[in-house]
Amino acid sequence: MSRIARGNILAHRGSWGGKVARNSREALSNAILDGYGLETDIRDLDGTLVISHDPPKHSDDVIPFEWLLELYATNRCSGVLALNIKADGLAALCERALRTYDITRFFMFDMSIPDMLSYVKAGMPVYSRVSEYEPEPALAAECAGIWLDNFTGNFAQIDVAGRLAASDKPIAFVSPELHKRPHEAIWTSLREHSGVDLSSLQLCTDFPDQAAQFFGGSRS
Repeated sequence: MSRIARGNILAHRGSWGGKVARNSREALSNAILDGYGLETDIRDLDGTLVISHDPPKHSDDVIPFEWLLELYATNRCSGVLALNIKADGLAALCERALRTYDITRFFMFDMSIPDMLSYVKAGMPVYSRVSEYEPEPALAAECAGIWLDNFTGNFAQIDVAGRLAASDKPIAFVSPELHKRPHEAIWTSLREHSGVDLSSLQLCTDFPDQAAQFFGGSRS
């Protein structure tokens, strides 16, 4: 049976819970130092890239993006960084920061389509979303992978994953708890689906430890 590698389990806003807040320094460091991949949110404030899901108001409210990259590079982490781009016009800043720290296992997603072109032109990997509202990926030929979402629960997400596997592009599968739905049945169906190769799949989840145990995530 194929497995999802630990570095392909994308801890949604880090490994958090209890007193550890999402997108906090502790949550982010917990995820990447434990060998997981990471999904987090990128914005800008006063010309600097920051980690923040909502528009930041003060520098005290945010974590510099370079703090995360330095932690990742210094500790020789290898999990995939899924960077949710929350504002337009950040391609040049992102490229410079990632190049400075020699980060290679990453992709950007969720920007507007016109802004997506700037990342493509800069040679950065961009994932295009497929969901019940976006049945075909934008810039299908140019995108580096697929962000496979399911907002309502009424989308054949697993069957679509099997169909998209023929494109030979990586698929990042959004787990249902991100939309406040139970995940257990979907995880079981995903693990048992003959058309889905877990070894090439990425899973974005609020429960990275559970996912590693369930899908047999190794540290490779």
